[in-house]
Amino acid sequence: MSQDAWDDGMYVIQVRYPDAVFSHKTALYLLNLAEREPAQYAVTLKAGTNTTGLMKNGVKVYKVKTELFDEGVIDVNSPSGHTVRPYNAERTICDLIRSRRNIEIQDLQTAVKEYVHLKEKNIPLLMRYAKSFSVEKIIRQYLEVLL
Repeated sequence: MSQDAWDDGMYVIQVRYPDAVFSHKTALYLLNLAEREPAQYAVTLKAGTNTTGLMKNGVKVYKVKTELFDEGVIDVNSPSGHTVRPYNAERTICDLIRSRRNIEIQDLQTAVKEYVHLKEKNIPLLMRYAKSFSVEKIIRQYLEVLL
């Protein structure tokens, strides 16, 4: 990187680890569903992938079965304008519910509330993902309260 270039940590991760998909709080941030930038980037990789390099660089790594890995991958621009790959809002909500023991409840509630207010929300897609990730009952409870 040249001396006068802006450092785009997300883009650097995406280039170094092209199979990584930004997820959880990092995806929320990229989708404008978070109140603040995450202190630690989070990515998801296929189960069985070596994560040593990412973890040494302070990245939180989640793993998922290969058959579920590609569900909901989209392209968006990082805050610096580079194209990176996060999960879509529906997949991200499911990931947060699955990891709810490791996520602050306030962040989870804010994310679900922000999602419910989106014009582009896709509840049928959310429920399809929820079934695939075995969180259908919990998501249904959240939606009953918020919709």
